[in-house]
Amino acid sequence: MIYKFKSQADADVIMLEPNGDQMLTIIGRQPSAQGVITVAQIPEAIAALQASIIAHEAADSREADNRAMKLPITDDGIRLRARAGPFIELLQNSGWAGKDVVWGV
Repeated sequence: MIYKFKSQADADVIMLEPNGDQMLTIIGRQPSAQGVITVAQIPEAIAALQASIIAHEAADSREADNRAMKLPITDDGIRLRARAGPFIELLQNSGWAGKDVVWGV
């Protein structure tokens, strides 16, 4: 499955299933084929992503076991900051414009 996160405020953000699942899990959403992040939910989603990035980078710098910290990670070597950046930008622009972010619709 491919996630295509859309908003009337910005360009689409497309992710493969594992990466889209990771973003949704971080923001406290159950991975699903379709959904919506409302304007009211956007600030909390951004905060969760930013907190996860900080925690992930701190764990990397300490060479801690990320699984013990319950951080969602990928095996492809791409940092969470790089992977989440476009999604965070979409959320920010959507929040400023007062538009929801949707996928699968």
